[in-house]
This record gives sequence, structure tokens and C-alpha cells, in this order.
Amino acid sequence: MILLEINNRIIEETLRAKFTGGKFESVDITIADFDGVQFHISNPDGEKSKLRLSISMKFYADLQKYGADELLKKVYGSLMTTTEEAYDVSLLIDLEQLPSDENGKEELIQKLALLKRNCFASVFEKYFDYQQAGSGGEQHAVINYRDDESMYLQAQDDRVTVIFSTVFKDDDDVIIGKVFMQEFKEGRRASQTAPQVLFSHKEPPKELQGTDAKTGDNIGYITFVLEPRHTKPEARDSTINLIHTFRNYLHYHIKCSKAYLHSRMRARTSEFIKVLNRARPEPKTTEKKTITGKTFVRQ
Repeated sequence: MILLEINNRIIEETLRAKFTGGKFESVDITIADFDGVQFHISNPDGEKSKLRLSISMKFYADLQKYGADELLKKVYGSLMTTTEEAYDVSLLIDLEQLPSDENGKEELIQKLALLKRNCFASVFEKYFDYQQAGSGGEQHAVINYRDDESMYLQAQDDRVTVIFSTVFKDDDDVIIGKVFMQEFKEGRRASQTAPQVLFSHKEPPKELQGTDAKTGDNIGYITFVLEPRHTKPEARDSTINLIHTFRNYLHYHIKCSKAYLHSRMRARTSEFIKVLNRARPEPKTTEKKTITGKTFVRQ
């Protein structure tokens, strides 16, 4: 199965083009991403030698409760700048002060293209630290990453539980989703190092009992049980990279599965039509003669 990229490809390619040198040119690009996230690349105050990268997230206020501002300052340092109006975070890149070597430029590009991931990482980092310290942390972290969907985190001494709520728009999405989640259970049998994955339909899992978690025929909950081997410092970056995109990963593959089924159904229908056309009996013909002796066939 395809893993979605954790970086934003448009940001990466735009910055790579701007970092190649040559004449500075003006830029004004607005980029849409998953979960209603929006980026903006522009020249602040019309200065072509400077680029400003801004991000807008509807749920950034939720992330701020868990140290998003502090983590971004740690990652981006002097690149942090005054936030652009209508956005949540802005970074400033001086094209005249770029790293001199190509590796340094590429590292900077990759770091900037991971802005959304690094915003998301703050809540995971905090609850992984709670688990490592054995403190258990707060009761639940709730990130309302979409208008009708949320992510819940809870830390205990021996685990961190991550729960995604998701809405299935169609009834057949629920069926395909259940089959998809069954594959995760089969994967755990093949690799004991994989986290435990649970799926519940209509009702929230017991960890969310007593909360305002939604119920309904089109509501699903996916639970990841992350053990210390997944949350330890040397493994947590990989864990965050994989898990924060899971909701989009799930729905992407549901759509791909439906598209494949539809293409197979159309191909099979086309084959059946060809069989029916070949099986159609030939019409009977009758040869007649005119008074002059010429022949013709009456259909």
C-alpha cells in the first residue's frame, strides 16, 4: 500500500527552484493541503530576496495547548517571524543567506516542507514524554483536526493510546474500512513489533466513555496502542511520521479500492456485452426474383 508523503511536495519544489540562484523573482502561491490546512508562499513587503512561508490550521489553537509554539521555535529558531495576517505561523527565508553547500540547502528545504508535520508533532511529543516519565499526563488531549472528526491521545505508564474518529460518507466505505482494518490485525501477526490496532463502529471505544465522542451509523473509531518501543526517543520521529497522516491514509485507500472495483465492474460489463453481441442470432434472409430475372434479398 502507498504511504502518503509527510512533506508538502509543492512547497519543496517551489523552494528548490528559488534556492537554485539567479535572478530573484516575486512569488505568491497559495497551497491547499489535507485537513483544511493552507500554506502561503510570498515576498514580505515586496522584497524579492526574501520568502515568507505561512501556514493556517483550523485546529492550531488545540495544538498550542500542547506546546506547538515551543516546538516550532526549537525546530526553526531564527526562521520564525511575525505571523502573517489570517495565518497561524510564519517563517522567513533570506535567499541571500542560504547555506553555501547543496546538502545544507536540501536539509533546509526538507525542514520547511515538514512545517505541517512539525506542528502536529507537538501533541505527540508531549504525551510520549508523559509516558516515558510514567506520569500519565492529562486525561485526554483532544485535537479537532476536522469539523466533524477528532483525534484523542491518552498517556499511561506503559502505553500511549491514540484514537482517531472518522466519518464515512457512504455505507460501502464502512465495509471497505472494516476490511482494511482487518489487514492491520493480520499485519500484527506477522510482526510482533507493530502496534495493536482496534476498530469500533457506531460507538466510541471504552477509553472515550463519558466524553462527548460522537456516535452514529457512519462514525468509526481507530485505536492505536503505542508501547514504549514506539515512543522512545530514537523511534518517536518515525512513529509520528506514520501516525499523524493515518486518517488521510485510510480514506485515500478506501477511495482507491472503490475506484479499482468500479474499473473492474466496467471491464466485466464490457466483456458481457461482447458475449451477448456474439450470441445474437443472424437474421433470416429470403432471396426473391424480379420479373426481369434479377434477384434481391428481403431482410
